[in-house]
Amino acid sequence: MKLRIALLAAMATLLHPQVQAQQFPYKNSTLPTEKRVNDLLTRMTVEEKVGQLSKLLGWEMYEKSGKQVKVSDKLKKAVKEQHIGLLWATYRADPWTQKTLLNGLSPVEAARATNAIQRYMVDSTRLGIPLLLSEEAPHGHMAIGATVFPTAIGQASTWNPELIQRMASTIALETSAVGGKNGYGPVLDLARDPRWSRTEETYGEDPYLIGQMGGAMVRGFQGEKVGQADKIIGTLKHFLAYAAPDGGHNGESVSFGERSLRHYFLPPFERAVKAGAGSVMSAYNSIDGIPCSSNPWLLKDILRKDWGFSGFVVSDLLSISGLNGGHATAATAVEAASQSIHAGLDVDLSGTGYGPNLLKAVQQGLVEPAVLDTAVARVLRMKFNLGLFDRPYVDEKVVTQKVATVQNKSVARQVARESIVLLKNDQHTLPLSKSLKRIAVIGPNADNVYNQLGDYTAPQADGKVKTLLSGIRASVGKDTQIDYVKGCAIRDTASSDIAAAVDAAKRADAVVLVLGGSSARDFKTSYQATGAANVDPNTVSDMESGEGFDRVSLDMLGDQMKLMKAIQATGKPVVLVTIMGRPLNLNWASEHVPAIVNAWYPGQEGGLAIADVLFGDYNPAGRLPISVPRSVGQLPVHYNHTKPKHHDYVEMSAKPLYAFGYGLSYSSFEYSNLQVKLAEEVTDFVCTVTFDVNNTGKLSGDEVAQLYVVDEVSSVVTPVMQLKRFARKNIEAGKKESYSFELTNEDLKLWNANQEWKTEKGKFKLLVGTSSDDIRLKGEMELTKDY
Repeated sequence: MKLRIALLAAMATLLHPQVQAQQFPYKNSTLPTEKRVNDLLTRMTVEEKVGQLSKLLGWEMYEKSGKQVKVSDKLKKAVKEQHIGLLWATYRADPWTQKTLLNGLSPVEAARATNAIQRYMVDSTRLGIPLLLSEEAPHGHMAIGATVFPTAIGQASTWNPELIQRMASTIALETSAVGGKNGYGPVLDLARDPRWSRTEETYGEDPYLIGQMGGAMVRGFQGEKVGQADKIIGTLKHFLAYAAPDGGHNGESVSFGERSLRHYFLPPFERAVKAGAGSVMSAYNSIDGIPCSSNPWLLKDILRKDWGFSGFVVSDLLSISGLNGGHATAATAVEAASQSIHAGLDVDLSGTGYGPNLLKAVQQGLVEPAVLDTAVARVLRMKFNLGLFDRPYVDEKVVTQKVATVQNKSVARQVARESIVLLKNDQHTLPLSKSLKRIAVIGPNADNVYNQLGDYTAPQADGKVKTLLSGIRASVGKDTQIDYVKGCAIRDTASSDIAAAVDAAKRADAVVLVLGGSSARDFKTSYQATGAANVDPNTVSDMESGEGFDRVSLDMLGDQMKLMKAIQATGKPVVLVTIMGRPLNLNWASEHVPAIVNAWYPGQEGGLAIADVLFGDYNPAGRLPISVPRSVGQLPVHYNHTKPKHHDYVEMSAKPLYAFGYGLSYSSFEYSNLQVKLAEEVTDFVCTVTFDVNNTGKLSGDEVAQLYVVDEVSSVVTPVMQLKRFARKNIEAGKKESYSFELTNEDLKLWNANQEWKTEKGKFKLLVGTSSDDIRLKGEMELTKDY
């Protein structure tokens, strides 16, 4: 009997080698992570190590048949031949991936796919190493059924990091429920040129605001510790200076010196790294001739040595191949792999940059074993910390309790509400009365689902997304007649019907005109290997923004201006609502239209949120996170440019049309009682700035108070002003709220001529206001020594 048991055990070991691996230390959940990582590394072949650094496109790795989901032959082949360690965008659905509501996965099916994939990895591979699934999640999980929030430019317009942290927690909940452990986002690029196609994905032009939003996203995604239930790790994008390319050309070179990088572009990433970010993505562009994906100064010196980053760095899609491609800094793909891994880039998003090329580099002695082990250890360490080895599966039964819930939708609506910026409201045109007899709703973005969602959005089920037309209908009673006429498209002029729109406007008591832009992809558009859209002069979709759609101007396209002028000429009260992904030319509207509401891309609940503002159910308090220029000839036009102050042009003012931080309310606020107290210590100081804000209006409302600083005299050139603190508070009508901010050495330091961080003695102006060009209170502080 004993002999029979022994033989059966031996046969089981031969048939399933991983059974024996269950006894290995790396399988022991009670051991410290480092011991598990080191043990597993010693058991891996070079091929398996190289494979751990390959992140393949995930949507090809499952097969769906009815309600059944199983792993695809492509996954089995990739695992067998490449020993892959990660997948990207497994549940992504959009025209690029060719995944639709029919052939894509519902949330429950996605969970099923995760379990099938991880079961295959655990049961059918030599070492049973699970995959790390990375998902697009900048404004919601980019998957069928998930909640869609406003894009990042709208998130930043809330000036409410606490709300954004709550939103990120919701995104993490939905992503982790189906098996995603890594969310791509936040995007921390500093937007300096709105002609650039991806402006909507950024938090705007200011490093402090971006850092506050980015830190909030990381905390919401990750929680207190990596590996918490219902949490994921974030990936900070795009390292570095990706959003300010020469000429606005996506992915091309940037022209900034080290001081600019340290003062403006690096701080948001540093804040997010120190908030615990688990991953960082290198950018496509080069800086001063060095591609970001092979830049050791960025990936080693700054990220790891200076900031103590302990996660892993991942390439942008195909950016390693860009070294021996567009950048032409490597002669071969093998040399490109060697350059990237030596620079500190750990993971290849595509599987073609490393893979066989990295293996050859190791075999040819171009990559030392220790360099390879360091990169692999970072990936394995994250997998252990995320709990993938101990809990590789998800609970399919609870997915519907976590994804697209009523609570999640309410968060989306609140973010949309707080993101709305009231740009103009002459003669109290807004809020509109709900007792109006007839309202004309006109424009290409009034009832277009995808035009209000932005790029990186999955297909949506009918009725899920609330457009502004549906929001207006839900806000008014049965006695109000709503007439809807599209009038024109965003770009295509072939089917415009401005006459019908004018007729509707003439019959109405008020007109809501909904114009702007679109990042909506369609199945007629072709795409690059990186996923960016190709501009096709023979196809005129609504898309004029979103990855790949850079602009030469910021004018509204198609017949939109014709439509706006014709509607305004009727003499009826007109409210312009802009739904768009980048600042567009609003010069004519600002001069002629009495009320302008900017909603960016407000997400699935956006129509309801905008209607809340239009009819006074919500008092708007959003603030611009990016300046709205008068002309592309002004660019760059960010408020915190370096000294000296700009002088005007021959044709127009040098100031933007609407400045950074600007936004109106249905209430009015008065600022008073500024107090500045400075306490200097041996190694630091604390400057406390306090003031009061009174709501002098008739409605309760939020006020976003902003503190700017001017370094009056400095050893290197500094900004004309720089945001250092802000706070959004609700103030009841007739009531007063006190605001208090503290500044320290960290807030006022500069990178001096000796390449050192110093806060220099001298005077600093302290400016408190409602925007960068509406300063209500002024004070100063003086430091008696350097810090």
